Amino acid sequence: MVTSSAEEADPVTYEELADIEREFDDLDVEIIRKQYLLSKDLYAKRKTVISKIPKFWALVLEAAPPEIDRYIQPSDSEIFAECLTGITVDRFEIAADEGDANGSMTGDPRSVSITFEFSENEWFKETALEKKLWWRRANDGWTGLVSEPVRVHWKKGKDPTKGLMDGAIRLWEARKKAGDMRKRDLPEFDHMAQITETWNGDNTTFFTWFAFVSSRRWVSEEESRNAVEAEAARRKEVQTGTEKLKVDLPEDDELEGQVEAHEDGDGLATVIAEDLWPSAIRYFTQAQESADLSDGEFEEDDEDDEGQPEDGGINLRGLVAQGGEMSDVSDAHEPPRKKKKA
Repeated sequence: MVTSSAEEADPVTYEELADIEREFDDLDVEIIRKQYLLSKDLYAKRKTVISKIPKFWALVLEAAPPEIDRYIQPSDSEIFAECLTGITVDRFEIAADEGDANGSMTGDPRSVSITFEFSENEWFKETALEKKLWWRRANDGWTGLVSEPVRVHWKKGKDPTKGLMDGAIRLWEARKKAGDMRKRDLPEFDHMAQITETWNGDNTTFFTWFAFVSSRRWVSEEESRNAVEAEAARRKEVQTGTEKLKVDLPEDDELEGQVEAHEDGDGLATVIAEDLWPSAIRYFTQAQESADLSDGEFEEDDEDDEGQPEDGGINLRGLVAQGGEMSDVSDAHEPPRKKKKA
């Protein structure tokens, strides 16, 4: 009987292959770092130009990919169209990192801040909502984005999250006060778990994303720093053939999903930072083209439904005029027509 070469391979070989994959991951991280530094001036130039285009970011979000669109409700589109003035993505750990004496930069480029800017509006008091997400490594090897919930001061009767964001803030503050970010025997934990049984990022509003903490659990800066050092030591042991057996840590983090306001918050942040933000002009152009193609359909609908009430859709007409120039017609202030959810 012939034994396959895969079966004869030393188990260490598989670990070596895994480490090569990790080296490729490290290379991808450096590419992100270099691209960020090389493109900063160009993004600044783009910001200057698009600041002259009314409703630019509302239209970008109108044409957003499915990974983002699924979380944008019609009520969100109305808010974005009425008062969203800008979106900014920043790799803040790079921006704050001037490097060591040798010019080496240690800030992780996967950490990202995403800022939504608004004009004064009827929904909330803030004019800017910044969501900072840190790339962290847990002591059991998990890696990913974690964040702190952002407080939004909703005006009376205007909270579309149905108390979800307030619940996330209260739980965060209670855990912080207790000195244990994994503490569960808290009334705030039970209250948040009760809220998320009914409401979450899928069925309330895009704004629940600002309350996202982690798809798994919170990882502190200290834990991450120690875990990164341990991983570096482990890789060195692999290279020298002295790696020790791993000790499996107990896994009890599934319960955190019960109190997470937006379970795909890290995925949503990644799509915004790596797709929507760099491709904003393309999405804006697509939104314009879609509006132009739909004008004829809207006119036919107006003829068929004259005198009938609107179906609750949001009108995209008036935001963009023919020829690419911004419209100043009477309905230019109306928010874009939001695609109906399936």
